[in-house]
Amino acid sequence: MTVIKNNWTREEIAEIYNSPVLDLMYKAATVHREFHDAQEVQVCTLMSVKTGGCPEDCSYCPQAARYHTHVKVHKLLEVGEVLQAANNARESGSTRFCMGAAWREVRDNKDFDKVLEMVKGVSTMGMEVCCTLGMLTEEQALKLKDAGLYAYNHNLDTSEEHYDKIISTRTYGDRLETIDNVRNAKISVCSGGIIGMGESHNDRIGMLMTLANLPEHPESVPVNALVPVEGTPLEDQPRVSVWEMVRMISTARIIMPKTMVRLSAGRVRMTTEEQALCFLAGANSIFAGDKLLTTPNPEVNEDKELFQILNLKPRKAYKDSEQPKVKFEQIPVR
Repeated sequence: MTVIKNNWTREEIAEIYNSPVLDLMYKAATVHREFHDAQEVQVCTLMSVKTGGCPEDCSYCPQAARYHTHVKVHKLLEVGEVLQAANNARESGSTRFCMGAAWREVRDNKDFDKVLEMVKGVSTMGMEVCCTLGMLTEEQALKLKDAGLYAYNHNLDTSEEHYDKIISTRTYGDRLETIDNVRNAKISVCSGGIIGMGESHNDRIGMLMTLANLPEHPESVPVNALVPVEGTPLEDQPRVSVWEMVRMISTARIIMPKTMVRLSAGRVRMTTEEQALCFLAGANSIFAGDKLLTTPNPEVNEDKELFQILNLKPRKAYKDSEQPKVKFEQIPVR
């Protein structure tokens, strides 16, 4: 029987991560079946509600104001437009709706009030509502919780050792503090990272160790493969192989057994067979829709075909959660 623990050593995780890949996948698949329905995958939708113009210098991100990319800046969308998009996502089969804003941090202003209204609206649709808005205080997290927020995404991105090679405008400690604030507000924590940014395998192990040794494992760990964007410092990085993704997903599944492991950015480059390997390795969530914030993503019809081929079924919202099931109400679009 698998024991859940929060005191992993780097050596223990390295031994898992570096094991023969077929043995690693078999172990991960076994753990996955102990804690999850292996045929069940959650479909999520991620929408950019405020795009571009970010003051940070994240080397991978086309939304940073200092980089010259194809991204068109737009201010915070209107509440009605976002709720209509959430409703469309729900009708297409998504059970989790995440709203992203290209902010360094949440500020207590009219824009934040609008986001709170968006959260309230989406939460009445019976979907898990998630936000990724940058750093936030515990007081702001409590406001989001009161509005009905189910989850908050704040990725570590990489290991603490590699972090300053990717970002200089905030610290690793800032990231961990926001995660603490989210947890203290009783909001589900979503935190993962990106591979393919020039980091070593030891860096990948270090990031997983930080996540697995948090006081509580994140309920959700997105595993992203870098999608290089022209105009960013990482535009020439080579594509991450499926075996690198499989190692990350398998290791995350073994050391954080109950966690939802989300196959996130980079999926657009994967074949059906490669995605199947990731599901076998323990991934049990994908993002649907033609975009992940500003980068390409497989279209909804492609994902429906994927589910049919692999005999997958969509996971319901709030499964295994104490969150109350809210009856869907039609939200008027203003």
